[in-house]
Amino acid sequence: EDVDIPSRRVLITGATGLLGRAVFKEFRENNWNAVGCGYRRAQPRFEQVNLLDSIAVHDIVHDFQPHVIVHCAAERRPDVVESQPDAASQLNVAASANLAKEAAGVGAFLIYISTDYVFDGTNPPYKETDVPNPLNLYGKTKLEGEKAVLENNEGAAVLRIPVLYGEVERLEESAVTVMFDKVQFSNKSANMDHWQQRFPTNVKDVAAVCRQLAEKRMLDPSVKGTFHWSGNEQMTKYEMACAIADAFNLPSSHLRPITDSPVVGALRPRNAQLDCSKLEMLGIGQRTPFRAGIKESLWPFLVDKRWRQTVFH
Repeated sequence: EDVDIPSRRVLITGATGLLGRAVFKEFRENNWNAVGCGYRRAQPRFEQVNLLDSIAVHDIVHDFQPHVIVHCAAERRPDVVESQPDAASQLNVAASANLAKEAAGVGAFLIYISTDYVFDGTNPPYKETDVPNPLNLYGKTKLEGEKAVLENNEGAAVLRIPVLYGEVERLEESAVTVMFDKVQFSNKSANMDHWQQRFPTNVKDVAAVCRQLAEKRMLDPSVKGTFHWSGNEQMTKYEMACAIADAFNLPSSHLRPITDSPVVGALRPRNAQLDCSKLEMLGIGQRTPFRAGIKESLWPFLVDKRWRQTVFH
């Protein structure tokens, strides 16, 4: 039988990760021929490609001839970047530069996923034209990655996004979902950051934005450059934890708000809110309310489901 394969082709790097999985799914469910690549967790579902191997990258791009490449792969844990700066720079900068060249070689539209951490958080909200000033090495490597991508591929797009959550395979996969155990185990008090202002963003929404941006670009070659997308609910980690507790009818009195700036780990911007009006004016965007999104993401990790079934169903 002839299997109808969609004619629009998209290649997703980091397809095994939290964002990459959502991006892969979004394109595939909207009539794109999607190929995902990963490294350690790739097989059997995705192609195994080491992005530091320029020959392997060249081969997959030239064999598949994608119209669009969404580059989700990155070292995105700020504290890991500080401790392994060379490896992080290889992946976040050198591999991104190489992928941008390869994309240009086949005329593919590259979307490079970047971060709100390119800003210092002192003067929000930030427009795409505002001057970046990253406080930590993670932000610096992602900013260098942005520059490398746009230098090697003038038709590329940079999409800056904030802290992500969504359907995780493990709670540690997201800085938002990792709090769930502290919320659930209310027998011991838990300190929660109540200093840094965050804008938790559902990976499904970012995936939808990537697809909409790609489809817009297919019709209009002027769609390129830097863009911002973000959830619009401002919350500290303490406020997110309370919202999570509330969503699952759990107590939150054991959660303690800490209003001092953190002293350990990489420096974080106080409030790196992104202005998303540029994409909104293009008619691009999707936002899932935090409570609805977090409930859907965390439900499988609820420890005591039995009596709660009556609450939800």
